[in-house]
Amino acid sequence: MDQAKRRKSDLKIYYAIVATAIFFMAAGTLLTFWSEKEMRATLRQQFNEQQAVMAHSVADVIERRLALIQKELLLTGRDLTQKPDDIGVQDQNIGKMFSRLIDYGVRKAEIMDLDNRSTLVYTPYRNRVKKRMRSDYPDLLSLFQYPESKVICLYPSADNTSVPSLALAVSLSGTTRKLLVCEINVNWFLSPLLKNIRSGKTGYAWIIDENGTFVYHPDAGFVRKSAFTARKGKSPDFSFHRINFIQKEKMLKGMAGTGLYDTTWHRGITGKIEKLIAYCPVIISDNPLRRWSVAVVAPVSEIEDEIKKGILRRFVLQGLVILVVTVSALALFLIEKRWSRLLEKTVDRRTEAYKRSEEKYRSLVESAEDFIFSVDDEGRFLSMNHFTAKFFGGRAPEFIGMQIADLFDTDVAKRQVELINLVSRFGKSVRDEFEIKLGKHTLWISANFMPLKDKEGSLNAILCIARDITENRELEHQLVNTEKLASIGTLAAGVAHEVNNPLGVILGFCDLLIQKTTKDTQLYQDLKVIERQGLHCKKVVENLLSFSRLEKGSSDYTDVNSCLGEVISVVRHTLEMNHIELKTDLYENIPLVGGDFRQLQQVLMNLVNNAVAAMAAGGKLHISTRLQSSGKKVVIRFSDNGIGISSDDMDHIFEPFFTTKPEGEGTGLGLFVSYGIITKYGGSIECKSQPAMTDGQVHKPGWTTFTVRLPVK
Repeated sequence: MDQAKRRKSDLKIYYAIVATAIFFMAAGTLLTFWSEKEMRATLRQQFNEQQAVMAHSVADVIERRLALIQKELLLTGRDLTQKPDDIGVQDQNIGKMFSRLIDYGVRKAEIMDLDNRSTLVYTPYRNRVKKRMRSDYPDLLSLFQYPESKVICLYPSADNTSVPSLALAVSLSGTTRKLLVCEINVNWFLSPLLKNIRSGKTGYAWIIDENGTFVYHPDAGFVRKSAFTARKGKSPDFSFHRINFIQKEKMLKGMAGTGLYDTTWHRGITGKIEKLIAYCPVIISDNPLRRWSVAVVAPVSEIEDEIKKGILRRFVLQGLVILVVTVSALALFLIEKRWSRLLEKTVDRRTEAYKRSEEKYRSLVESAEDFIFSVDDEGRFLSMNHFTAKFFGGRAPEFIGMQIADLFDTDVAKRQVELINLVSRFGKSVRDEFEIKLGKHTLWISANFMPLKDKEGSLNAILCIARDITENRELEHQLVNTEKLASIGTLAAGVAHEVNNPLGVILGFCDLLIQKTTKDTQLYQDLKVIERQGLHCKKVVENLLSFSRLEKGSSDYTDVNSCLGEVISVVRHTLEMNHIELKTDLYENIPLVGGDFRQLQQVLMNLVNNAVAAMAAGGKLHISTRLQSSGKKVVIRFSDNGIGISSDDMDHIFEPFFTTKPEGEGTGLGLFVSYGIITKYGGSIECKSQPAMTDGQVHKPGWTTFTVRLPVK
């Protein structure tokens, strides 16, 4: 009975899927027919906007090229004005103008003498020719109305050839009335700009002047013909009223815009063709105002063909999508049963995997030789690893539910409860160190208390991970004592030098008295006693000097990275306590350097301690090692963003007993001893620093960089 109900339910779902597929197919077809019309209008508008951009670009290029020709004409005119009657100067300057403008369509230049009615004609690659001046250029006398040279347009120039041309003129100021006229072959000028323009696949551009005459057209038969009658030559019976209206009412009046018109010809294709057109004016001269109009056209059929292809592709795509969705729905329906059965098996399998993973991590925690336990916000133990329980002499379950005060001393427990309260209140990790006394022994523990939150972000426990740092503390203490011993040795050396001089005087005079005294007398015996005691004092002084004097470098070799690693392990906790972020960049496979391992450790430790002292409020310390480009030295660099060192103190930092630390906190021997050790092994140490300062409202942080260089093995 259950199987029959399930089969009936499956058939209903199957019929619902098929009905849904048919509905979406019908809806998609209607939507396609409705959107086709909108798509046509939108694509026509977008295509015409692109053609308008092309038209404006062409107009901009033409105007900039004409401006360049006018500029060259003015410059040449000014050069000719300086020596208006020197034919050699004229030839040279006009030749230069041709070399710069030959690619811009300039085909001829003339120097017209209005008083003598004569002209010198220049053409590229030919000598000048003197002729009678033509009288068909208008506006020549207007050039002499301006106090300065100015270019005017004489278009259209009078030329009997079929090639359209454009003439620009500038006056040559002086005692005579002379003009420099530059004639441009419009076809040469425009062809490089327009012949390769394609709007769509076969669209092109053409230009008409202010009289409605074609200045440029891909069909050479249209050039220098009226734009209102040239098309009639191909189709006398066709009405071109739409394009004629655009040309007369829009283009000839200097307007920019887009439109649509009918024609019977397009690149050899005949018949009624609907075209899209975009047009804009081209200002070729401001004096007098002359303008052309450039148009970019393309047949609408190219766009509609793409629309038809797109609609066909859309139909196919819709059919494929609906088919895929239908098949996918049926497939999903069929595999849903199998999936539900497999899901239970997968859940069981993953549950088992989670159990194994939990056991694995529990094993890692239990085997760690660190103190790991969790407590609630009142300090009661919730969990504890085996190492912690063994340390307190029991098993972990025995301590669950106990208070921290039950296991730790009163002061330590009170401090830990305070840290737990901070974590519970602010939800952030805190770190501290504790001193635990075990009989006659003292144990130092570094503990980090971290919040444990659930998925909603609520605090449900506090995790503590602590580590024994007793050995590190003792090593730090030993290093401090080493620096104290170094300072005492230097002090002893200074005292020895002061005592050595008067002691030498005493022994010298004692020797003189002995030589003058008889050996059998008591005075002689007394002087010998003084001499023996003086020599004993001298020996003591020599021993002090020998102890404090830097010995010759050892022949031992040291791995710098290993040396740094031990120093960092010692000071890492100190850096964390002082909120200093440590970044290391150690060069791999770095060669050995000459120097004693422990002495180099002392140098590195001194530099780290100085950086810590310079960053009392926290900061960043960057330690890096690298091999010098020559391969002969290893470079160790310590950089911090502390308070920096002033320029006055920079000259004294390597002097003994010089320190900028408060009284009682520094001996002033750290850098002095470090300098001596590095120098002893043939290396060098240098410092660069910028002290922190405040300039108005802007605070500039300080920085210090110590660079140690040691020769490689």
